[in-house]
Amino acid sequence: MTKLRQRMIEDLRIRNYAPKTIDAYIRCTAQFAKHFDKSPDQLGIEHVREYQIFLVDTKKASWAIFNQTVCALRFFYKVTLKRTEIIEHIAFPKQEKKLPVILSTEEIASLFSAVTNLKHRTALMTMYATGLRLSEALGLSPTDIDSDRMVIRVRQGKGRKDRDVVLSPSLLTTLRNYARIYRPTKWLFPGKHPDKPLSLTTIQRACAPAARKAGIAKAIKTHSMRHCFATHMLEAGTDLRTIQLLLGHASLRSTAVYLHVAINSLQSTKRTPDLLKLAAKGKTPS
Repeated sequence: MTKLRQRMIEDLRIRNYAPKTIDAYIRCTAQFAKHFDKSPDQLGIEHVREYQIFLVDTKKASWAIFNQTVCALRFFYKVTLKRTEIIEHIAFPKQEKKLPVILSTEEIASLFSAVTNLKHRTALMTMYATGLRLSEALGLSPTDIDSDRMVIRVRQGKGRKDRDVVLSPSLLTTLRNYARIYRPTKWLFPGKHPDKPLSLTTIQRACAPAARKAGIAKAIKTHSMRHCFATHMLEAGTDLRTIQLLLGHASLRSTAVYLHVAINSLQSTKRTPDLLKLAAKGKTPS
């Protein structure tokens, strides 16, 4: 390991970045250097610009990869190299705004029925019933389930934040039935080795085949469980601020996207006047 790489890792660690973020930033910076076959401290703003064009035009990188690379390079130049004059020239991309894919409650039930593995099904049901991210659900321990207070403690979720989410009676029953069979100890959803949790890819790979088996044509992922939770909670009358807290969103703007897909929000547009019809009759909206 080079001294420069070690220094960047140390810079990230002392600022309490998550291990996955550290790995991603180091990987992005290393790929940037490898592209030019030079140490990154020998590269400047024109190299950054050329690499960004490469990511867009040649590699066809997703917005997520592009943005992660930008964040990594901004950190590298600002913190590790202390070359702040470069930061303002590293352009951020305009983020694509796509609405999440939402399943109906009937489709959710069909999906769960199509997942034959009890552990996988319970993990997906936990995500849907609580709005947890996949990593948060698989990071749960049996001791995080508080049946007295009817809450689940999420430890060190995104942004290194703890939070509590509601434990519904139905989910509690589901988890108890699951626990009687699997007897989890350290992790609620252990992997092949009991001292490690189930891997993210295991659940991710189980989701799409189950959707096809259930006859669901929508392009869904494990994260769809979280989207469905938020949308169905909103449709059931839960206020947006409460949903924000349950999801662990830092900004209410992140939660507000579900206003665009909640049925009761969309149906409210049916009470608006038919402007073309009124115009044809020469009337004005009242």
